[in-house]
Amino acid sequence: MTNAEQPAARMTPEYVVDPRAGDTDRDAVAERLRVAAGEGRIDLTELDERLDRAYHAKTYRELDVLVADLGKPLSGADPGAEALVLKTRLSSIEQGGRWIVPRRIVAECKMLHITIDFTEATCVHRDVTVEALCGSGSIRLIVPRSWAVRVDASSTNTAHIINKATEQADSTGPTVTVIGHPRSGRIKIKQVRRG
Repeated sequence: MTNAEQPAARMTPEYVVDPRAGDTDRDAVAERLRVAAGEGRIDLTELDERLDRAYHAKTYRELDVLVADLGKPLSGADPGAEALVLKTRLSSIEQGGRWIVPRRIVAECKMLHITIDFTEATCVHRDVTVEALCGSGSIRLIVPRSWAVRVDASSTNTAHIINKATEQADSTGPTVTVIGHPRSGRIKIKQVRRG
């Protein structure tokens, strides 16, 4: 695979990348390890070893391994379900209502529309990445007021990305990072209105 082919490959469902972990994720795993040690499930030597590995972990997979024998993995899902792929074919897609938000969402449409509504969704992650690619269609994201949204610097054609989710978010809410690649279409992001 050449370097020129990599951005296109990133958007295909077959290409799965281990999502990168952040400081908050490492801290959460460290806390789970300390609780496990306090409960006597791991000894202090093992705690020190796992904490060292946790603070040096770069991906969620590395963190999940550290707590796999202590119950539910950090990702909250099996490795095959790490990404939600929404790709239009013959009709538009609306992802809304009550649903579980994965760490990574890939949304791709050519001429139709995709709506991703997070307002009734359950999200246990601090960081969620949405990779959005649209031709002449549109992708719309609706987030609760407590969530933050940022458009990643690697996005292209940013004049076609409209982010109206600018209100101060709750510090405990998730952050959605949008990696957008619109062509002639639009990516629109908004927060739900007060009411």
